[in-house]
Amino acid sequence: MYQIAPDQALVQTVDFFTPIVDDPYTFGQIAATNSLSDIYAMGGKPLTALAMVCFPDKADLEILERILAGGLSKMIEAGCTVIGGHSIRDEETKFGYSVTGLIHPKKIYANQGAQPGDGLILTKALGTGVISTAIKKEKARPEWIEAAVTSMTTLNKRAADVVTSHVGADALVRPVEQSSTAHYPDAYAVHAMTDITGFGLIGHLREMLLASNVSATISAGAVPLLAGALECIQQGHLPGGLKNNRDFAECTVEYAAEVPEDLRTILYDPQTAGGLLIAAANGGQLLSNLQAAAIPAVQIGEIRPKTKPLISVTR
Repeated sequence: MYQIAPDQALVQTVDFFTPIVDDPYTFGQIAATNSLSDIYAMGGKPLTALAMVCFPDKADLEILERILAGGLSKMIEAGCTVIGGHSIRDEETKFGYSVTGLIHPKKIYANQGAQPGDGLILTKALGTGVISTAIKKEKARPEWIEAAVTSMTTLNKRAADVVTSHVGADALVRPVEQSSTAHYPDAYAVHAMTDITGFGLIGHLREMLLASNVSATISAGAVPLLAGALECIQQGHLPGGLKNNRDFAECTVEYAAEVPEDLRTILYDPQTAGGLLIAAANGGQLLSNLQAAAIPAVQIGEIRPKTKPLISVTR
């Protein structure tokens, strides 16, 4: 974030990766959706984007054209102008964007500030990591691919709009100059918000809890899952990032005995263009309004005072 005026700041983010689906147009859409996500997670509005392309020298340029067209379709949907970019020759295709957005300096959501009693709301189902791995192994069923692609090409724009549309003109959501104890007079009392990406649900929740000096209980059975996600785990289609996430963050987690292994595993699945994780005092009202906007949001847990373990997982 970089403040440029009393009532304006820039939000800047960058992300790119290798193809995770076969169709070039869809890959471009996913890359754009993923690149825009951090802007929405902070409550900002995307403004401009620069495309970043790595492409093999002898590959078919029609493939590149389709990737760029797919990305542009999502940028247009977001109201974000692609103003240029940069390309280099590379043996492996990579694509993404550097995105610049605008935000009010006193209305910035961060991944810190969650308070005991807040409900934890998740706006998208988990499973894109394991399903993408199954796709690469040519083991994914068509309905699994469809569910994952739909999730990965759905912007977090509508969910963020629901959150930010109920913030008053003078609300102090996350002043740049204030600490995590700032007051939040918006209608939902959203105290913290982040998006779920490469570190998985547990990884991003851990980050939020440590930054806020609180703990949380989540219900594994309440966590929404994409069609085929558990089947992919049971069949061993586990991305390397999932194991890394689990090795790093599981030391902060305690499971109830009745939580099965496949549900434990999916909590660490690295997501591409995942949903928003929101800590809000008025979680019930926020959840109702998100669902009314056709967003498949679910309350998956609650923030607790700081205790050990950091994260308790119930069935």
